[in-house]
Amino acid sequence: MYGTVARMHVKPGMGAQLEELDRQEAEMANIAGYVGEVVYQMDAEPDVYYLAVIFESKAAYDANATSPEQNDRYEQFRALLVEDPEWHDGEIVRSFFRQSL
Repeated sequence: MYGTVARMHVKPGMGAQLEELDRQEAEMANIAGYVGEVVYQMDAEPDVYYLAVIFESKAAYDANATSPEQNDRYEQFRALLVEDPEWHDGEIVRSFFRQSL
């Protein structure tokens, strides 16, 4: 598996819009190789979110990352952010979930 962890600084007051956009995208997205994602909102900085996205493979991740559809989704998210996200891509070497999220 492969994925990314992103740090996102949301514009003040835009957190609810970010969460709603993410919910809409999750319902509509049928992305090849997409496994899932987890989003954290920081206690100490409520306008800072961390996003962890999981794909079946690096090839599936790269195909999505370079698609025009993903660029459109990114532009919608980016409009809600103070600055570009910090992206940290890599191979997932271990995962454990006690229950389904």
